[in-house]
Amino acid sequence: MLAFAASALFVLIWSTGFIVARAVVPHGAPELVLAIRMTLVALLLCGAALYARQSFPTGRRLGLHLAAGAMLHGVYLTVSWWAVSRGMPAGVMSLLGSLQPLMVAVASVALLGDRLPRRTWAGLAIAIIGVACVLQPAIARTGTGSITVGLAIAGIVAIIAMTGGTLIQRGGLADDPILVSGGVQNIGGALVAIIATLIVGEWRWDNDPLLWAALGWSVLGLSAAGLSLLVWLVRHQGPTAMSMLLLLVPPLAAIEAWLLFGERLGPVQLIGFALALGGVLLGRSAPAKKADLTEPA
Repeated sequence: MLAFAASALFVLIWSTGFIVARAVVPHGAPELVLAIRMTLVALLLCGAALYARQSFPTGRRLGLHLAAGAMLHGVYLTVSWWAVSRGMPAGVMSLLGSLQPLMVAVASVALLGDRLPRRTWAGLAIAIIGVACVLQPAIARTGTGSITVGLAIAGIVAIIAMTGGTLIQRGGLADDPILVSGGVQNIGGALVAIIATLIVGEWRWDNDPLLWAALGWSVLGLSAAGLSLLVWLVRHQGPTAMSMLLLLVPPLAAIEAWLLFGERLGPVQLIGFALALGGVLLGRSAPAKKADLTEPA
């Protein structure tokens, strides 16, 4: 019963990642909101690590954590939130995020010499077809629900960055305490978001209560509670079961986006959504590594 409740709560929390982005962009510049969010998360987790007397990395190990965080949290979230702020549907962005484990698998073949079973390649092909079915109608049409080629490319770039960050922390870094890893990597992400804020030069922050509520939920709900539940579930149910849970996040995010913001998917897109998730499910049926489960919200 406890495991079921924890699983349901995790999926519900994790599904709100891009719903938060969709909610805050009318009230604050996404780069600025992320810079504040990741700075607060870094302070919270580093403070908790100091209280727990956990050792912080130094030298090359510290640099690797910062680089992983810069890609996992900084580039991924900054680019994806930018895409959402320019019209990328929250459910579609969440679907793209679900492709990350397959991209990690393919990158492992190219960069690390890993070998993949045929079902992973088949799952990747099916997932790509499904994503094409989701994106193509939105690119082809104009008006409400349409997206540009640039937004589609931005979404893919964000997932590539998350893949790169995941590859960096495969192996030794995954053994570091979660508070230390999360704190230091959020520092790396915050630096990217701060630089993006300075480059974009947008300081929009209207002090709307929704903006403050979303910021608080991002720090305490997504980053603190969500990450803690993810680690607990991986340790008690295993990474494979955790992978299956993550497949429930994109459809739930799409439903939430429809209820809250009126985002709709056409018949072809719904079929593509099912194909993409089915492909990911097929590809992830191979044994999963714990480090491959990092999916920032």
